[in-house]
Amino acid sequence: MIDKQAIIDPSAKIAENVTIGPWTIVGANVEIGEGSWIGSHVVIKGPTRIGRHNKIYQFASVGEDPQDKKYQGEDTLLEIGDNNVFRECCTINRGTVQAGGVTRIGNDNLFMAYVHIAHDCIIGDHTIFAVHASLAGHVIVQDYAIFSGFSGVHQFCTIGAHSFLGGGTLVGKDILPYIIAHGGHEAKASGLNTEGLKRRGFSNETINHLRRAYKIIFRSNLTVAQALEQLNEMLVECPEVKLMIDVLQQSSRGILR
Repeated sequence: MIDKQAIIDPSAKIAENVTIGPWTIVGANVEIGEGSWIGSHVVIKGPTRIGRHNKIYQFASVGEDPQDKKYQGEDTLLEIGDNNVFRECCTINRGTVQAGGVTRIGNDNLFMAYVHIAHDCIIGDHTIFAVHASLAGHVIVQDYAIFSGFSGVHQFCTIGAHSFLGGGTLVGKDILPYIIAHGGHEAKASGLNTEGLKRRGFSNETINHLRRAYKIIFRSNLTVAQALEQLNEMLVECPEVKLMIDVLQQSSRGILR
């Protein structure tokens, strides 16, 4: 199942039932989990660990050196979980020692063509990146976030769980969970991601509570401390608000409004 025209470093660890297409290069210190499918003309550079049942399409560059001037050739790492899909021409860089040395991608994510994930990014599970979506370094993306085409995120930002970025949205601040953001260079929060929440099985009662939380944060002219006080009071009736509280408390760049 490994094409004779693929180039595989002797140190690479390839599990059973892995398919590797022609003219693909798998470098030293690369691990590929069982059932994964690697197309033709892919370059995978180590140290990189790829889990089970991933699909990587042609011309993707996986585990290449970080594009950071501080990088001096250290052995940093890329970790990829299970059941991810990387379409044509995706570029995924390893971490830098200054930030812990790891770029990490979870499970069940879809990266469409030409997506770029820079050094030291941490991506959760069940995210979707449409064509040409890009992350600068050190970005945290929580579960179920969706990036429309040509969206981009500044370094050190956090993108909250279940959030949605519209096409061409450029983000320079943290996005709270459950929020829709759009607007190009003048991106702003534009409401709750109601349709996304319904598709994922959130009850009407929970969605109504999250609407109330949205109004507390964005429409009540409260300070962050005042908003957090009211959000904490909501936790008993709506534990899902905890995700918003955590990002709001931990934000160093401020939140997108």
